[in-house]
Amino acid sequence: MNIRKSILMRVYLAFGLMVFGALLVFGKLLHLQYVDGGEWRALVDSLTIRERVIEAARGNIYANDGSLLATSVPEYELRFDAMAIPAEANDVFNSKVDSLATSLANFFKDKSARQYLGLLKNARAKKQRYMLLKRDVSHQDLKVVKTFPLLKTFREGKKRYSTSLVTVSENKRILPFTNLAARTIGYKNTKGEEVLVGLEGAYGSYIDGTSGSQIMQRIAGGVWVPVSREVQVAPVDGSDIISTLDVNMQDMAQRALEKQLIESDADNGCVVLMEVKTGEVRAIANFTRDHQGVFREKYNYAIAQGADPGSTFKIASFLALLDDGLVDTSSTVDIGNGTFRVPSHTIRDSHAPKKSVLTVKEAFEQSSNVGIAKLIDTYYGKNPGKYTAKLHHFGLGSELGLQIPGEAKPWVKHPDSKSWSKLSLVQMAYGYELRLTPLQMLSLYNAVANDGKLVAPLFVKEIRHLGNTVEKFEARVINKEIASPAAIKKMQDMLVGVMTNGTGRRLSSPLYSSAGKTGTAQMNDGARGYGMRRYQSSFAGYFPAENPKYSMIVVIRNPRKGYYGGAIAGPVFKELADMVYANDLELQGTLATRKVNSAGSKVPYTLNGSKDASSAVYEALGYQASNWNTLAMATEGDAEHKVFVETDIKEGVVPNVVGMGLMDAVFAMENAGFKTKINGKGKVVNQSLLAGSKMKKGTPIVLALN
Repeated sequence: MNIRKSILMRVYLAFGLMVFGALLVFGKLLHLQYVDGGEWRALVDSLTIRERVIEAARGNIYANDGSLLATSVPEYELRFDAMAIPAEANDVFNSKVDSLATSLANFFKDKSARQYLGLLKNARAKKQRYMLLKRDVSHQDLKVVKTFPLLKTFREGKKRYSTSLVTVSENKRILPFTNLAARTIGYKNTKGEEVLVGLEGAYGSYIDGTSGSQIMQRIAGGVWVPVSREVQVAPVDGSDIISTLDVNMQDMAQRALEKQLIESDADNGCVVLMEVKTGEVRAIANFTRDHQGVFREKYNYAIAQGADPGSTFKIASFLALLDDGLVDTSSTVDIGNGTFRVPSHTIRDSHAPKKSVLTVKEAFEQSSNVGIAKLIDTYYGKNPGKYTAKLHHFGLGSELGLQIPGEAKPWVKHPDSKSWSKLSLVQMAYGYELRLTPLQMLSLYNAVANDGKLVAPLFVKEIRHLGNTVEKFEARVINKEIASPAAIKKMQDMLVGVMTNGTGRRLSSPLYSSAGKTGTAQMNDGARGYGMRRYQSSFAGYFPAENPKYSMIVVIRNPRKGYYGGAIAGPVFKELADMVYANDLELQGTLATRKVNSAGSKVPYTLNGSKDASSAVYEALGYQASNWNTLAMATEGDAEHKVFVETDIKEGVVPNVVGMGLMDAVFAMENAGFKTKINGKGKVVNQSLLAGSKMKKGTPIVLALN
């Protein structure tokens, strides 16, 4: 009995353990199902299902005249669904796959037809539904690819088959004018640390739009494919930015600046052209010499480079004296032999003076360091805070609050500053112990041109979405009156005097008046100070002087072939001002006052082109363009007039573009259906295909410019 009881007890115990184990397993299953189930299902889903972000098309950036400065174009990744044709329809697949392979090989020219055929058949054998065909395909090329066998929807007998093509689109940002104002247009880099540059960065919240989404599924081989070919949430395109930049003025500015940087063998430079009344920036160019000796837009010196401005700053010192009523333009200052001894330092003029006593106006016109240092020391020496407070009242100590990021903080010290010394007041008088950007300096000149009204520089005029205005930006006034009208008027006369009697007289034009100031400053090399003898050459001013429309500043750093502001920076001012004047008919007054008129003057030549457009130009200049047989020349240097021939653009027929500017020539060639390649700069002097020839659409043509 004892043995039997022992066996029964062991059986019961084993059975109990089995039941207990079963209950534990059942309980664990319940826990997994109802407690941890959601977490595990989410994990499985995360490994097999995910959401792909579909970028919205970013908004465009336009120039003031409507020209496109930045836009987004779609680029596509092409995939092949080898099972879009059902397995039971192998004969249909096999009847068309050879033609598809040949079409792909002929079009992309990256693989042979045999190689493409092998890839396509292998994908079919492995039942691949997402095989990569090609990356970075343009929209135009995609339209062609969609016509290839198997990559388009087709019928075979009574059966309809869907396309085997799967496309994944991405937006690529392009600048149609390439390097034109590239740094100001900027970019937005969100890979890693976010970097915001220029208009792209500043207005990203408008330009970016709202991303869409698509559900993707992970299949064998770790490949992600769309669950459905339809987008789940459609993206919303971004808004457009209308900038203040003018394409033609920007092009002129860049060409003039680059030319002078090369001639003076400088490290870098910038130029800014701004409308006086509105503060709208029409052109802003920044060039840096790279390691290959080529000048490129790599850094926005105009808004981000703070430095000692040098003699262009004298406008602030003289304006302070005039506005405080301490001197008049006829007041005198004794500059002696052109030196002025101050504690531990001697201030010198760049040239020995012709006379020792100058009027205030003459001291400004001749850019006398000694003259302004003595005047500031005499009238503000006992109260330097009054002088520095005046500079801050002019707006020089505060940021301008630009619409684009990157503005350097100005540094205009005051007597309580830690770095203030016995030299600070006289050094500041002629533009040292300060840090100002070119644009901050230009704003002061613009305020003088604007009768004392200080306005913030403007880069964006309007934001539009789907053609509707979202926001408009008007001129933003920082200070309605930086100085008294009397002081401003005297300052304006002194700036004109620089161009007629002073350091800028070689830069004046017989066609229009201008006002400005030259500037030369030694560059501070940090711990090494000013000992390296590197210079910053500058010129700031406005035109026409009697009714200013444009203000401009040019800064060129470390030129090796000369360094005076009038000789180095001045030519850029004059060249750009001349070109702007020639292209802005509003500056040239009425027909009766324009320099070009029909009475006794030689009729100006015109190139072949649009008769209507040429007629409009002639009439604007006061000519009656009635006899077209005598109003045209083939090139500017021809000895006698040739008959005007209207350019008739026909697709497939090579137009004659010799003598045209780049924009007109490219327009004509592209509209005729040819791919244009450019060599050189200037006007077209030669074209590789004979005018009038009939050629296949898409044929490349080389235009030589000079």
